[in-house]
Amino acid sequence: MAVFITGASSGLGAALARHYAAQGHVLGLLARRGERLRELVATLPGSHHLYVVDVCERQALHAAAADFIQKVGRVDIVIASAGISAGTLTEQTDDFDVFKAIFETNVLATVSTFEPFVPHMKQVGAGTLVGIASVAGVRGLPGAGAYSASKSAVTTYCESLRLELKPFAVGVVTIAPGYIKTEMTAKNPYSMPFLLDAEVFATRAARAVARQDSYVVIPWQMGIVGKIMRMLPNWLYDKMAVNAPRKPRMSRQPRQP
Repeated sequence: MAVFITGASSGLGAALARHYAAQGHVLGLLARRGERLRELVATLPGSHHLYVVDVCERQALHAAAADFIQKVGRVDIVIASAGISAGTLTEQTDDFDVFKAIFETNVLATVSTFEPFVPHMKQVGAGTLVGIASVAGVRGLPGAGAYSASKSAVTTYCESLRLELKPFAVGVVTIAPGYIKTEMTAKNPYSMPFLLDAEVFATRAARAVARQDSYVVIPWQMGIVGKIMRMLPNWLYDKMAVNAPRKPRMSRQPRQP
């Protein structure tokens, strides 16, 4: 199989790259940080294709996708794994650029990642697009308006795309991670229930992709938490979540993987 992964230099993207490379698949790995990406590839078995590209640069991203399609002939899985997170507050006008960066990376770059592969997969009548949402997108979290909204948008977008592509035998899988041990979560100044190792996450995520699950939460315990959160009436959710711990704000725009 041929697998294309964005945000591959660290976190979930790197863990997924290690998993699929160990299975003998040919990878197209894209990330902004070239040195980190090359260090990762040096540890992987097999021969793979590297693309040092910022996912927010749509034309460069499309060019990388076209090059990968041309080189492998058929792409089986595309995982839009690039994502960033930061605490945000609407009254802090400096946070507007952070809001923008989070939406550009988490939502619009997911669309840009899938765009060039959709015609290719429709033509061959096969393939799977994988969007990375989050349990944080189930309900709005205080101090995380940008991140929660962006991940909620990913879930809804992928659902629409799934229905659009179903008649063409192209699958769309949405994976909503809970707390996964990565550089991103290492900055969280609060306890993280059911914290899962990134390599374990990658194994479970790959199984969900193989099963063509439409939507899956990893780990499953956070799936139960998410279902409970979704069912709570607003007054009760507000009472429980208003004082929830918050991710720190950033003094500058977060950088993409």
